[in-house]
Amino acid sequence: MSRVGKAPIPIPDDVKVEIADNRVTATGPKGQLSVKVNENLKIIFEEGAIRVERPNDEKLNRSLHGLSRSLIANIVEGVTRGFEKRLEIIGVGYRAEMRSKNLLLNVGYSHPIVFIPPEEIQIAVEGNNIIVVKGIHKELVGQVAAKIRSFKKPEPYKGKGIRYAGEYVRKKAGKTAA
Repeated sequence: MSRVGKAPIPIPDDVKVEIADNRVTATGPKGQLSVKVNENLKIIFEEGAIRVERPNDEKLNRSLHGLSRSLIANIVEGVTRGFEKRLEIIGVGYRAEMRSKNLLLNVGYSHPIVFIPPEEIQIAVEGNNIIVVKGIHKELVGQVAAKIRSFKKPEPYKGKGIRYAGEYVRKKAGKTAA
């Protein structure tokens, strides 16, 4: 008995998809990505869309079904549009700049921090305080953005540090003279 459960993933015209040995490979204008899918699941490519089917409603198959569908959707979106994370640097004297392909951060330490990004990731600095991390692999973009944020996480008293664009940092009240 075959279950569908989730909506099919539409494939744009400029993306070529290959399915072999439970591996889905998508090639598009931005590059090529592939993902391995569990052998219990069935991948069907028809009418310009990919459908993922599971054999039954066991808990493991249900969870793998949703995960696999999301991973396939992410590689299709990655090779067509790509992914982007934006980081803001908040603090007096805090700034970022690019030196060749390396990111140089001055965030309140006695020394600048040099971050060498992976080859698949492009980093750009807008102004002095906005860092843009771009790439086709969603997981790697998020991982690199989290690594950059970890160099100086936003602190709760003044809010200084590196944060995701739009991230809310709850402020604490400091000590007051009694």
